[in-house]
Amino acid sequence: MEKFKTLEPVRLHSAQGGRNAIAKKQLVSQQFIGRLPVDLHVLILTHLSVPDIPSYSLGNRALSKLTKEERIWEPRWHSLNVERLSLGSLLDELDARSKGREGATRASAPPTLAVDDEFGDFASADAFSVSQDEMGDFVGSFNGIALTPTTPSETKPTFRSMYIRAHNLLKPLTKALTSPSHLLLSSLFPPPSPSLRHQSLTLRLLSAFLSPAVQPLVSWQQLETSLRLAIDRFEANLLTEFDVADSKADESAMREAAEASWEVWQGEGEWELGRVWAEKREIFYEQGRWNPMDNVTESGALAFDAMDELMTNVLDAIREHGARAVRVFPPPSGVLLSFADRLAVEVVGEYVAELLTRAREVSNAAFLQATAASFKESWRIVDALMQVAEQRTDSLVTRTKAEDVVYRMFETNMDEYLDEEIESLKHNFDVICRSWDKQTSRSSMSGAPTSSSPQQARFLGSQNPALVKRTVLASFTDVLLLPVTIVPRVGAALQTGGTAAVQGIAMLNPQRWGGAAGREGYSRDLELKGAGGEDVLFELGEADAELDEKDDRSSSADRYSMASVSSSQTTATSNTSATATSTQSAASATDKLDLLLSLDVALELIHSSRDALKRIETFSGYPGHYGHRVHDTMEEAFILLLQAVAERHLVPGFGAATERMRTYKPAEHAATTTSVAPLLQFFELVHVGDTIQSMVQVYFDKELAPRIDKTDFLNGVVREMKRFENALDDAVAAGLNAGTDVLMNQVDYIILTLTQPREYYPPEDAPPLELKPTSGCREAIRCLERHCELLKGSTTKDVLEVFYQEVGWRLIAILQKHIKRQIISLAGGFQLIADLNAYHAFIASLKVPSIAAEFSHLKMLGHVYVVDDAKDLAQIVRDVTRYGGAYRPEDIYEFIQRRADWKQIEKTVDKTMYNLSFKEDCVIS
Repeated sequence: MEKFKTLEPVRLHSAQGGRNAIAKKQLVSQQFIGRLPVDLHVLILTHLSVPDIPSYSLGNRALSKLTKEERIWEPRWHSLNVERLSLGSLLDELDARSKGREGATRASAPPTLAVDDEFGDFASADAFSVSQDEMGDFVGSFNGIALTPTTPSETKPTFRSMYIRAHNLLKPLTKALTSPSHLLLSSLFPPPSPSLRHQSLTLRLLSAFLSPAVQPLVSWQQLETSLRLAIDRFEANLLTEFDVADSKADESAMREAAEASWEVWQGEGEWELGRVWAEKREIFYEQGRWNPMDNVTESGALAFDAMDELMTNVLDAIREHGARAVRVFPPPSGVLLSFADRLAVEVVGEYVAELLTRAREVSNAAFLQATAASFKESWRIVDALMQVAEQRTDSLVTRTKAEDVVYRMFETNMDEYLDEEIESLKHNFDVICRSWDKQTSRSSMSGAPTSSSPQQARFLGSQNPALVKRTVLASFTDVLLLPVTIVPRVGAALQTGGTAAVQGIAMLNPQRWGGAAGREGYSRDLELKGAGGEDVLFELGEADAELDEKDDRSSSADRYSMASVSSSQTTATSNTSATATSTQSAASATDKLDLLLSLDVALELIHSSRDALKRIETFSGYPGHYGHRVHDTMEEAFILLLQAVAERHLVPGFGAATERMRTYKPAEHAATTTSVAPLLQFFELVHVGDTIQSMVQVYFDKELAPRIDKTDFLNGVVREMKRFENALDDAVAAGLNAGTDVLMNQVDYIILTLTQPREYYPPEDAPPLELKPTSGCREAIRCLERHCELLKGSTTKDVLEVFYQEVGWRLIAILQKHIKRQIISLAGGFQLIADLNAYHAFIASLKVPSIAAEFSHLKMLGHVYVVDDAKDLAQIVRDVTRYGGAYRPEDIYEFIQRRADWKQIEKTVDKTMYNLSFKEDCVIS
């Protein structure tokens, strides 16, 4: 077999040769003058002084031609700032004066004879424009050039021609700069002196002319120094004239001097005229009139009436002096903003610094409130500035610039305030949670309620717990909309949010509304009285009652109380009340599970967070770095609230309730069969937890959701909110699991204790059966119905369905075990079918299809006890499809063994089912 040789790529062009070809092309495309590229010559000409350009152009014709190109003269023309500063009219005025002087000079000169000029080189030369002492400068090159073409409409002026014109007009003025320093201004502007504006513009143009960017003359550096002295002397004269006009309140003269000073100012440092004017305002030297300590009362409370007085004087100064600044100074100078900036820093800023130092000594809470209040007071400067700036349409003062005045002044306090806000919030949450933990621990040891009387209202005590919850959330929403008092006054509430907010939040706790005792914290004299004098949670109007009729079938009155407080003994025996049942022993570990959570604690935590959030919101408009810090601090404050509510209150409360439920034993509470006290109290706990979660959600939607992107799953608040919900769901699920165990143990205990020994095997002389469910069946169903009904409205539909399924599966197991314990006769079989029908009806009311189908199969199982013929019974046992595959023949065989006549029919059933006969098929050898 032939071997194939591997093909190698063929190099078509040499890489080195390709690069050389590209380099050669680039070299060919460049133009050279001599050995240097044209671009390099242009760069050299750009940095040469004007007098050196003629010498450079003498090199050859190409260089001479190059010196006339526009790119050589365009930078120099733009360096004069004629177009940017609108100095074209000044050049025209200088041109007119120059022509007037030349005409007067020629008129006074002796007559001359005309000389033939064969070459035309001196046709346009000016014999009077060149002096003997200027031979070193570039003099003759521009003087022999016609400044305007014969047909000006045909071509546009070039940068070179415009610069030549300006050069010829400004160069004569430089002669005056060689005069002594005290005669500079009089030499530049001889009598009759032009206006101050003309003088300032001329000096500004000369300053641009004698600059390193132009370099018009050989001695431009010496002339620039003299010009700087002239400008300083001119500015000093303007300052004097301005002070005189200011003392006379002559705004016209002040405006003229200010505009002239602004035009000649080079823009380096702070404008002296504006600074001196601001320094002479009296308010900067009257700070002793206002004492920052007056904002703190003898009792340590804050009252900002003293700062109100300061701000009134500051705002009056802005309206008086700021308005004059707007009328007198040019808008680009920004004197109004610089005056306000200095006023904010030197007067308000120093006052605030001393005030915050004093507030820090009082307490951290006073410091936090004083910081927000002082910023709120300082913010009045913004409105005053905008009011003053509106007096002139071209004031150039925007609201953003006005706000920056206050923001810059307050920046020095922001780091300390934001850090302290978070630390204080952590401390407050810790104090609230520790106090609740101590109360619950004392209650568990003493058996006494923590903060409410034994006769306290419950969610389960209302005719419609869902309506109670909706009303609580509606009231809570109204509280969040209450106005917030940031700046405290004399006689006003010292809490952020005011007394209205505190009392409004206090009215939200249903455990406090119904209590006749324990009126501490937020609940003081906030109870409502019903028509009969009893304590109620809410008194609903007719409109609320009409809405509730659609949700609650048991409600028919137009006006009713949500939950009348009843004694613990009444709630233990009443079938219509759904409140918690007390056990026989007050010291039982399963007592008062509903007191492991408190709306009071949640409300205090939310109120503390709302206080901090409202204070931080005062700084929400901050730009830049501190704006991001403020936003992050607001998010962190809400995250701390979620962590405190979940990890310090809800999760421990549900955890303790779950552990206590696991210790419940039905045999120890034989007096009550239809109610499981720990489970009832746990359902109350679920209602409280669900209400707390809803309140947190409302708080989030109202206060924080507008400030974040709720769709951003990476946002810290969104992630913590999801974690909070998951923690609550997990805690409720764990509690429901334990509660299900307790409930089904109770049901098992009810069936076991209330079912008579011969319930399904009545004596021969027994009266005819009524075919009603037995007492054990009725009590078990009543217990299940009661607890399943109480769970509605306190958890989600998915959790409720899972709970129903778990109850159904466990009830099937209990009933199967119960049936296998009985001896069932034919008559007793009908009683068993009646019980199974009752259980099926209860399960069907839960509307869970999977469990309902299982109970249908269990109900069919009861038929095996009412079939008299053994062969028919065997056929029923072998019919697998009869039970939908839920029971195997072996399972049915175990159940029929509980028949009272099993010994008589066993052989027949076995032979029919398995075609088996012991006598024929079994041989013992």
